[in-house]
Amino acid sequence: MDEKQKDHLKAYGIAYWALERQVEIDWLLNYRGGSFMMPYSKSVENECAIRGVTSQPVADVQAQAILNQIAQPEVNMDAVKLHKAPRVAVYSPKNKLPWDDAVTLALTYAEIPYDVIYDDEMLAGVLPTYDWLHLHHEDFTGQYGKFWFRYRNAEWYQQDVKLAEASAARHGFAKVSQLKLAVALKIRDFVAGGGYLFAMCSAPDSYDVALAAEGVDICAQMFDGDPIDPQAQQKLDYSKCFAFTNFAISTNPNEYEISSIDVDPDTRHALNENNDYFSLFDFSAKWDVVPTMLCQNHVRIIKGFMGQTTAFGSQYLKPEVIVMGENKPMNEARYIHGEFGNGTWTYLGGHDPEDYQHFVGDPPTQLELHPNSPGYRLILNNILFPAAKKKKQKT
Repeated sequence: MDEKQKDHLKAYGIAYWALERQVEIDWLLNYRGGSFMMPYSKSVENECAIRGVTSQPVADVQAQAILNQIAQPEVNMDAVKLHKAPRVAVYSPKNKLPWDDAVTLALTYAEIPYDVIYDDEMLAGVLPTYDWLHLHHEDFTGQYGKFWFRYRNAEWYQQDVKLAEASAARHGFAKVSQLKLAVALKIRDFVAGGGYLFAMCSAPDSYDVALAAEGVDICAQMFDGDPIDPQAQQKLDYSKCFAFTNFAISTNPNEYEISSIDVDPDTRHALNENNDYFSLFDFSAKWDVVPTMLCQNHVRIIKGFMGQTTAFGSQYLKPEVIVMGENKPMNEARYIHGEFGNGTWTYLGGHDPEDYQHFVGDPPTQLELHPNSPGYRLILNNILFPAAKKKKQKT
């Protein structure tokens, strides 16, 4: 999985395909970009050839030599067993909205199967049947993504509001914000019970805000029919959040922001597509196995990309949050991780790793043009992460 790999993204699909067939895989952390090693079979070699994935057969003695090299205490490498194909769910509305989801693009391109579930399925209790859940460009606060000011007359926006209100009424809620909170709590319980959550774009921001605002009206009148609670900011309970604390909510309905968690665009005026980057941390593979898995890549510097929530202000992170990617001069975290209960969550800022500033109505990214995308590799690391056999933490 180093620079010699022709298609990094489809290589993850090969690994998933092998796991579906009960083939146990060694994920070689920090070895040639985080390579996958599995028992040789002609069917695997043929599948790699069909999908355009570079593979290299090695003799048993060579494979053992690689494992011996990785096991050396002075080498920052490790081998993790992948043993079961995780069942993947994507939280996404059934109606078509004028933007695409980087994770579904990655899953489709890599040929990894997934189910689309939304509020009905969430409230019906299907979430515990999955191992991994993705949230993308979603607003759990009931403010419809703060698109009201610019798009309230657009047909897609009006249709989205209509469907959300109908769903809330169908489930016995007076407001969409109450429906979304109920879904957020289902997700919280999923993670606490051992589930894996991955969220991008506006989902991390809005999800934690919704948890902090449980029981508090933070929606202006055009969103839910009555005014915002004048004491809403003071009533936030940050202890309920996964990642963030001490943030301020945006009470201006005309502002395309949910909270101060997202780095202020005015502070990023010197950044553009040519100079916006963030760096991945180099963790100890033998001691910090989880963040090492999640950061596997053939490069350490990743091109930045914007979204409704582009980056997380470092001053709003809880102390226990693991920062895995950051733009330190800008004081912004881009890729973060943490635990909740028996499960984990991972947040990645931005909307699409290969579309610097994705606008409403823009066409989807063609991953055939970006088979070696480092940004998309971060997404796919998270999808395979639940397949890893858990190790006892070193002390």
